[in-house]
Amino acid sequence: MEKLWSPWRSKYIESFKSDEDKSKCIFCQMIDLNPEDKDNLLVFQGRLAFVVLNLYPYNNGHLMIVPKRHTNDFSGLTKEELSECMELLQKCEIALRKVMSPHGFNIGANIGRVSGAGLEEHIHLHIVPRWNGDTNFMPVIGEVKIISQDLLETKLKLLEVF
Repeated sequence: MEKLWSPWRSKYIESFKSDEDKSKCIFCQMIDLNPEDKDNLLVFQGRLAFVVLNLYPYNNGHLMIVPKRHTNDFSGLTKEELSECMELLQKCEIALRKVMSPHGFNIGANIGRVSGAGLEEHIHLHIVPRWNGDTNFMPVIGEVKIISQDLLETKLKLLEVF
């Protein structure tokens, strides 16, 4: 099996915690934010969960659905938390289809560091819009992922639908 190394991902993983504030979870800090505020990437606040654009997206419109309760135990989520997260996942799919017209989606969660979780202490789900041909030579040859739309522009379009 051939391996494709992506050492730039370590900067992404390390970026979540600054030296002066290693005790605060970035998701927990978002619980009281307002989606209408243009200084954050929050798209929607639910009762038990919220939706936020990924600061380091794999593709345009990469969203995360995050339960408000701080936990890394997916199996420990309550039925109410699971239900709201799944409803928000559906809303995300609908909103992304309306705003971005993707050909498909990747949906999932990285549970534990070994699975690729950059933030393993607070469970979250990912929905990544996909288009035919969205993977090209740039990540492989140029070590660059092209994201063709500004995150805040994407947020404003999604806010209209949410």
